[in-house]
Amino acid sequence: MTNELLINVVNSILGAGKRTSRGNVAYHCPFCHHSKLKLEVNFVENEKGENRWACWVCGVKGRTLRSLFKRIDVPSDKLAELNKYVKLTTDTSTSHAAPTILELPKEYKSFKNNKDIVAKHALTYLLNRGLSLKDILKYNIGYCDGGIYNNMIIIPSYNSDGILNYFTARSFEPNPYTKYRNPDVSRDIIAFELFINWDLPIILCEGPFDAIAIKRNAVPLMGKNIVPSLMKKLVESKVHKIYIALDKDAIKKALEFCQQLLDVGKEVYLVEMDGKDPADMGFTKFTKLIQTVTPLTSYQLMEHKLQLI
Repeated sequence: MTNELLINVVNSILGAGKRTSRGNVAYHCPFCHHSKLKLEVNFVENEKGENRWACWVCGVKGRTLRSLFKRIDVPSDKLAELNKYVKLTTDTSTSHAAPTILELPKEYKSFKNNKDIVAKHALTYLLNRGLSLKDILKYNIGYCDGGIYNNMIIIPSYNSDGILNYFTARSFEPNPYTKYRNPDVSRDIIAFELFINWDLPIILCEGPFDAIAIKRNAVPLMGKNIVPSLMKKLVESKVHKIYIALDKDAIKKALEFCQQLLDVGKEVYLVEMDGKDPADMGFTKFTKLIQTVTPLTSYQLMEHKLQLI
């Protein structure tokens, strides 16, 4: 059953919420500030003594109310009041443990001062993929000739402070045993953030080669999902126009993202590429394409969804 005293404590911080179902109460999200009540808190403790919460727009979530209060930096007296009514559980999803320090593979080599046979094969692969020497230098792309990333291209990603937050490894062998290998770290990052201007239109694409081909303000999702940290940044930033350029097989996901971003007042453009991707099209063709795309309306979005049924 719901704990009414606990609800009163949360209401004193987030404002009066709206009761929904199964012990949930909806509030205005303090992270994305959506106009509707999109942050839901479950006031029925599960078997672990947790009260889970999540925002259905920006994706931020946690397992305990203590983690929620700490995230929004409530006064200590309110945190102490909360502690009277909740069990002391550990919320691993929002813990403040020291993050893993990511480094490039120790076998990583730059193309700048290496002209061995492995470097030549790796460079040929990149040039055949449509990259220029300027692209390789800009993104600090390198290669490995040993270790678990042997005969693989390494494409680093850096955050806004120039700190490595991820990298992808892709084999340049003709018939590799392992085509891709990525580090065992969280993907909840904003890839290529170092090169992003959040005051200008953003283009969301799938992979790093797509973003490099687009050249301007492109964020690769490193897959088909907008991770919570990226969604939060999109919602909170000044960027108004967002282009979504995902492969045709990801259309369902693309439409979900369109809906989420339209709900928070963004101007969304769904880029339909007829089975190709930006890396295949190249900079010139892709740029011409997005110049013809018009803003997505709610009616058009509904039509797209109906086509999937």
